[in-house]
Amino acid sequence: MDKLSNSIVALDKFILSTRDSGYKSTSSAVAELIDNALQAEAKNIRISIQASDAMSGSDVRIQIADDGIGMDRHTLIQAMRFGGSGRYNDRSSLGRFGMGLPNASLGQARRVSVYTWQSTASVLTTYLDVDEIAAGSVDSIPEPVRHKAVADIDRIDTRNGTTVVWERCDRLDNRRPSTLARKLTIALGRIFRYFLFKGVSIEINGTQVKPIDPLYLNTDSVQSGARQFQSTWTCEVYADPAADDSPVGKVQVLFSELPVGAWHDLSNDQKRDLGVANGAGVSIVRADREVDFGWFFMGAKRRENYDDWWRCEVRFDPVLDEAFGITHTKQQIRPKDFLSEALIGFMETTAKALNARARDTFAGIKTNRASDSAEQIAVSRDARMSPLPPPRAGSLPGHKSLIDRNPLLKRIEQGGSGNAPSYHLLEDEHTSSVFLEPMRMGNAIVGLINPRHQFYRQVYGPIVSGKEVDPEQIASGIRLMVLAAARAEATFTDPADLKVLEAFRTEWSHSMDVLLARR
Repeated sequence: MDKLSNSIVALDKFILSTRDSGYKSTSSAVAELIDNALQAEAKNIRISIQASDAMSGSDVRIQIADDGIGMDRHTLIQAMRFGGSGRYNDRSSLGRFGMGLPNASLGQARRVSVYTWQSTASVLTTYLDVDEIAAGSVDSIPEPVRHKAVADIDRIDTRNGTTVVWERCDRLDNRRPSTLARKLTIALGRIFRYFLFKGVSIEINGTQVKPIDPLYLNTDSVQSGARQFQSTWTCEVYADPAADDSPVGKVQVLFSELPVGAWHDLSNDQKRDLGVANGAGVSIVRADREVDFGWFFMGAKRRENYDDWWRCEVRFDPVLDEAFGITHTKQQIRPKDFLSEALIGFMETTAKALNARARDTFAGIKTNRASDSAEQIAVSRDARMSPLPPPRAGSLPGHKSLIDRNPLLKRIEQGGSGNAPSYHLLEDEHTSSVFLEPMRMGNAIVGLINPRHQFYRQVYGPIVSGKEVDPEQIASGIRLMVLAAARAEATFTDPADLKVLEAFRTEWSHSMDVLLARR
């Protein structure tokens, strides 16, 4: 009888099947080896991606070298076995399943070799080869061989370290080394951002990986500029609510708000480069390492374009791995219902608030642009209207608080309007009940609009903000405004008042003709 016939695992089939499961991308597989290096106390990690056939570029060879503590013979053999980790179920750091090195490596390459050393005297090495295992010629980890020197192997520190080599790489995301290096730089910069912030060095083909903060908060990140929204929210969750002895872990939730005012005018390409466009989501961080990014814990809230302008991070203790549904690949989560119930209430409400804030900011920008355009037209056509009388000297009585809280008015009062005429539309909830209060400040004409007035709420505000409006409702509002003007004038009977009102109507009508003319 064949000695493998009673084996729990049909090794030749298992090694081929396991290549189709586990790591969903090259970056997640490489990240697994970086996890191992960090657990081995490495401070420097160097990745080399090169075409092994320089003439045709038909094959790619990848080295992941570190200056960690290295491994002895027993540890090396355990590391090469599926499930053979000496740190199984250890939740104090990054790994605990013992599947990382062989599963990640053979999911990308047909051969993986590991070189490790704990002194300058010798290097210990062994390997796994998919084709040899599938052919039945190998059924166990090849006995590690000790070498005094090894050619073509990167050794960051000759005293201690480990280098993993992938050869015959047939399942990489990209075949071109330069493309693969570029994409890895982005992915690893994000996954290991907290380690990079703390001084760990990761290098790919001679280029340093820089930390990428998806919340745009850390100024040491490739991009920053956001601000934290509210304080960090913390809750404690049972790892298994059904178990009496279940440990309790902490979950922290942090939201950030991107600078809409500063970035809204960027081109689509620039927004993509920044990671703003189609970048909405939640970063899930376990033990300072990102394990997933997606639309998590949002309840009934659907993802919208305005959600590109905020970000969220959820950090959790490794004791909650089961609650988050962490698998051995550490590349995605499948949260349990009880965890979702604990987080959705706060996170959905906050996401909706941030979405509304982004929407309102864009509406304000649109309104300001419309105002700017109208103001520019008024300035360009000022000479075609009746000349204004000289301005009165002195400050405007009763407007001190208004001027103090409005930087534009304060600048105008201090002489910022210059000698040329200028026009400005401002919204301010002043104490007056009128919709429009005109102000003359030197050569500046200011139209002060009251957003609490019914005409603003029902007609002016919806139009300038770009909201969807009922045309008949707007038309009715304008007709009522005209009737209100006629009604108001009918309350004046003094001939002197009527003469002033007639002059006002004449000048107002002429000014509208000039400003609304197509040219």
